[in-house]
Amino acid sequence: MNSLLLTSTRCSRFNKHLLVRIPSSKEYWNKKTRIPTLTRYRHETGHHSASLQQNLDPPAPPNVIVVATSKPWVDRLPARIQPYLYLTRIDKPIGTVLLYLPCTWSITMASYALHTPWTTPLTYLSLFGTGALIMRGAGCTINDLWDRKLDKAVERTKERPLARGDITPTQAFAFLGLQLSAGLGVLVQLNWYSILLGASSLSVVSIYPFMKRITYWPQAVLGLAFNWGALLGWSAVAGTVNWSVCLPLYAGGICWTLVYDTLYAHQDKSDDVTAGIRSTALLFGAQTRPILSALSASSLSLITYAGYLNGQGAPFYLGTALAGAQLARVLWSTDLEQRASCWRAFVGCGWAGFWVWMGALSDYALLAAGQM
Repeated sequence: MNSLLLTSTRCSRFNKHLLVRIPSSKEYWNKKTRIPTLTRYRHETGHHSASLQQNLDPPAPPNVIVVATSKPWVDRLPARIQPYLYLTRIDKPIGTVLLYLPCTWSITMASYALHTPWTTPLTYLSLFGTGALIMRGAGCTINDLWDRKLDKAVERTKERPLARGDITPTQAFAFLGLQLSAGLGVLVQLNWYSILLGASSLSVVSIYPFMKRITYWPQAVLGLAFNWGALLGWSAVAGTVNWSVCLPLYAGGICWTLVYDTLYAHQDKSDDVTAGIRSTALLFGAQTRPILSALSASSLSLITYAGYLNGQGAPFYLGTALAGAQLARVLWSTDLEQRASCWRAFVGCGWAGFWVWMGALSDYALLAAGQM
């Protein structure tokens, strides 16, 4: 047995009972008093043991409510494939969403500018969605191959498959080959300009994990990689990149990434100091909130400017306004000393990107409806 799962989250459904829920396990509370009990252990194979859980959980004490939640869906699949699925972070789709959203901005804005039929953005949004899922997983595999030793020193990451030894580096490299082959299968559906542009992003993806060892700005490098779709989406639709629109859109996306990934890095800042990992969370320190506020304003200003250059209508600007409100809410409410709060902030930043897309999509929908 490897480690005791200790992470708990507040369950709003049971607030009146002052209960706390532990994912995929049980915990006993009597009003504000926690009743000590052993919780679920994780096998060295990386999946949970139902029979062990049954043996460890004692009968509920009198007058105490037990809250039990189901195990993660990945754990219901065959044990031999579970480590590979966890390696791709498929159980945490927010990473795929954050990679996908800049693609949606660019595809939708290009379709708006070129007055394309609705089948054009639908086709490319589907292709890029598939590509984002595959390449986000490939990026995680590359990251974990680089960081397998560092991950052992960080509480949040020490259970990752490579850090735990659930799969070997050789197996991970073979799996990475499959992922990149699948990604190439999506990429070759695009025009040659886009194929070359998309392939060039791999150099940025590959060096990102190394950056956290030599600079306090690895989040900026991640921004270069995660917002490549702001360029690639336009070239897929138009056959080339409209740099006057796409460069401010790309730069705005990078600022957005700096915001959400700095919040993400605040989860691990104490462990990062010990492990020698650098991040903007450590660099900004006590000034994180005002710096991220400035980056948020820069992000939305650049995206709005890109929309202006593209001749976007009122719905687009409404979308950016909603994105700004979302980022302001996140920065106002986040406790940077609490890991759970930082994770919620990270996820919350994704909604800002979603509202930008909804604004662009509403613009395109009105345009397409007027052409019918």
